[in-house]
Amino acid sequence: VGMGMVSPNAEAASNNAMPLIFLPLISSTFVPVEQMPGWFQPIAQYQPFTPAIETLRGLLLGTEIGYNGWLALAWCLALATLGHFWSKAVFNRDPK
Repeated sequence: VGMGMVSPNAEAASNNAMPLIFLPLISSTFVPVEQMPGWFQPIAQYQPFTPAIETLRGLLLGTEIGYNGWLALAWCLALATLGHFWSKAVFNRDPK
């Protein structure tokens, strides 16, 4: 709701989510965080996709997931809550 309502047209609405497409590419999806350059490791470590990917990888391979499951759940709850309040605020604003 929020992305479409803040966009002037349909083309802009489809491009608003473009930065989200790159998040999996800068996570531990393809390269372990430990093998990334030192300056890039915090970026890859502390974004939403890394804990989710590490949790799924651990569950599928039967290895330890550590605190990644809780981090993934926290990211999901935080993003859902922020999205809810943002969409609600955009929906309830006065029309132009």
